[in-house]
Amino acid sequence: MQTRFSGWRIAAFAIVVLGLTGPGQTIGVSVFIDHFADDLELSKNAIAGGYAIGTLTGSLMMPSVGSWVDRYGVRRSMTMIAVLFSLALVAMSGVQGIISLTAGFVFIRMLGQGSLSLVGIVSVSLWFEQKRGLALGVVLTASSALMAAVPVALTFTIGEFGWRQAWLFAAATVAMIVIPIAWFGMIDRPSAVGQHVDGITPNNDSADIAMWGVDRSTAMGTRAFWILAGSTAIGSMLVTGVNFHQISLLGESGFSQTNAAIMFLPQVLGTAFGSPLSGFVLDRVGSRYAPAVGLTLLSLTLLLAGSVSSTPAVIGYACVLGFYSGVSRTISSALVPGWFGTKHIGSIHGAMTFMGVLASAAGPIALALTESATGSFRTAALVWCGVPLLGAAVATRNRLPTFNEEPVIATS
Repeated sequence: MQTRFSGWRIAAFAIVVLGLTGPGQTIGVSVFIDHFADDLELSKNAIAGGYAIGTLTGSLMMPSVGSWVDRYGVRRSMTMIAVLFSLALVAMSGVQGIISLTAGFVFIRMLGQGSLSLVGIVSVSLWFEQKRGLALGVVLTASSALMAAVPVALTFTIGEFGWRQAWLFAAATVAMIVIPIAWFGMIDRPSAVGQHVDGITPNNDSADIAMWGVDRSTAMGTRAFWILAGSTAIGSMLVTGVNFHQISLLGESGFSQTNAAIMFLPQVLGTAFGSPLSGFVLDRVGSRYAPAVGLTLLSLTLLLAGSVSSTPAVIGYACVLGFYSGVSRTISSALVPGWFGTKHIGSIHGAMTFMGVLASAAGPIALALTESATGSFRTAALVWCGVPLLGAAVATRNRLPTFNEEPVIATS
């Protein structure tokens, strides 16, 4: 039995794990797009199509992965996922054409963006309740900062050693850091070491609150689930689209590939404000209208993406994009356990992640097709900025769910 609360140590490990999902995230893949196009003689539309297929196919496993986490625990699940993710990154170094590239996308999206992100978020959610918004805000802020360094590190490695070697570098990094953290550092739940959620010993009336939760089918029967899932899906689709095409999008404003990649870094500043601020608000104000607020902010982000051109304005856009990303990730991560409990958090998060990843598959191809029709990615961003506003209007009709087993903690 451990006496010192381990929740913040778990949160620190989760920061590293989530940050190192970067090679499987869009911001990591984006720096390889031009190299895929040149060396494999593929069009960017073909690459975007392969990415969409890979993301879509990978997303199909998310509900099963979530249930697996519930059944086998965070420690074993994260270890196996990290091993497989490392192998998938090695495989990416050997792609030769659109078929092998698409297959590689399936596995790095399923294992990195989907599975490893899911288990990382769950690992933190299980240790906090009253401070869940704060904890997730801190974790998502710090992990986003680490993740923002991934495209810069990969761009440098590509320039020095080549793009195939960059994938091997990413694989070695995940294997040497994430696997040991998962096996030696993670703890499945506070009760596994005689501790309690938030580090506070509960009274007899609330001793089992940390294990309360409705199952996935019950959660999916509520309006709140679908509003949260819809807002997550819209955000995943459009943010994935602009990040995937960021090199080309900012290239239209005169930015070189290196400078466009560096523009991922200002996103960290925005996330540094967005994640903890939204966590603070969720903990103290309420969550009912959080999805609507997030979607409104996304619309503003796309408006900026399609209108800025000067360097200061582009930096401002990157900060706003980061701010939205921080807000959105904190909302989706905190509201699932806040609204539906933690007993079946893996399977519910898995369903939510499936929908988000499924939508993100459409993002790059949607932006690419809109660019083909309008002539520029800047115009494409403006075309899509109305979609989040429509979603926000629907989200204002949200109602917090309540269940017979336990009232939802979040109020107002």
